[in-house]
Amino acid sequence: MGDDAVELDAGGRKVRLSHPDKVLFPQKGWTKRDVAEYYLAVGPGVVRALRERPTTLQRFPDGVEGEWFFQKRVPKNHPAWIPTAHITFPSGRSADEMCPTEIAAVIWAVQFNTLTFHPWPVRRADVDRPDELRLDLDPQPGTGYADAVAAAHELRQVLEEYGVRGWPKTSGGRGIHVFVPIEPRWTFTEVRRAAIAAGRELERRMPERVTTRWWKEERGEKIFVDYNQTARDRTIASAYSVRPRPHAPVSAPLRWEEVGQARPEDFDIRTMAARFAEVGDVHADMEDHAFSLEPLLELARRDEAEHGLGDLPYPPDHPKMPGEPKRVQPSRARKA
Repeated sequence: MGDDAVELDAGGRKVRLSHPDKVLFPQKGWTKRDVAEYYLAVGPGVVRALRERPTTLQRFPDGVEGEWFFQKRVPKNHPAWIPTAHITFPSGRSADEMCPTEIAAVIWAVQFNTLTFHPWPVRRADVDRPDELRLDLDPQPGTGYADAVAAAHELRQVLEEYGVRGWPKTSGGRGIHVFVPIEPRWTFTEVRRAAIAAGRELERRMPERVTTRWWKEERGEKIFVDYNQTARDRTIASAYSVRPRPHAPVSAPLRWEEVGQARPEDFDIRTMAARFAEVGDVHADMEDHAFSLEPLLELARRDEAEHGLGDLPYPPDHPKMPGEPKRVQPSRARKA
C-alpha cells in the first residue's frame, strides 16, 4: 500500500482506498475519504437499498465538476466476494453487474470514485421480475419541490386505495421518489403498466398540477409522473446515494409525516450521517412487505376498456413494444 492510500474497515473487511484526500466536491472541500466515511455511517441503510440488486455505478474520476460516466459492467478486477448477476438490456446486449450484499462492496466502488448507485428493481435470483414499483415525481420547469410534495401526498392516498403502501424519499434534487415493495410475480411490462395506471389516477385527481405526458412540449408547469423509470434498464438512484451536485446532497428516505417538513437541501453527506446515527434507516420495514399489483393492473384494464387509455411511449432507446403508440413528437406529427 502506497503512502497515499488508507485501509478502511468495512463490516469486517479491509478495503483499500487510494488517494483518500482527492477532492470530489470542491465547493465543500469534501474528499473521497469523506464519501467513504459517509457510506460507512449509513451502511445498513444503503446495503438494504442495494442488497442482491444488479447495480450500475455512476463514477466521477475528477469529482463532480469533471466528466463522469455510468458503468454497467462490473469491473474485471472485482473481488470474488462481490456477487454479480447477468442482465439483458432492451437492445439485446447483456452484461454482468455487481450486486452488493455488504458495505465493503459499496466502499470498494467508492475507491473508483463512485458517488451514486443505480440499482435495478430486481434481485439477482430473478432478474426479470421486479420486486419494487418505483414512482418518480419529477418537477417540470415552473414547478419545484413544494409541488412534488403536494403530488406525493395525493399519490399516497391513491396507492393506499389500490392496496399498496409507498415509502417516500427525496431524489436529491427537486423531486420525490415513492417506492412500493411488491411480490416478484410480474414482468417489467406489467409493472410499468401499473405505474401508468397510478400516474393517470393521480393526474385525474390533480389535473392542473400533475401530468403523465411523455413529450416535454405537452407537460406544462406540472409534476411529471415518469412512468418510464419502470422500464427495463431504467434505474433510479438508491436511497442514501450521494448525488453529483456541488453541496453533496443525498437521496434521503423520509417518513410520510416528514414529507413537506424536510427539504432536499437538509440532507448531505454530513447531515445524513448524523440523522442516521440518531434515527437509523426509516425505510428498514420495507423489507417486511410485498404487495400485490393486481388492483392497479385492474385499474389499467378499466382505463383501457372504458376510456381507451392504452400504452404510452417508451424511452427512445427501447425497441418498439406491442401496443405502444407512435413515438412521434406531437408538434412534428401535426406538421406531417
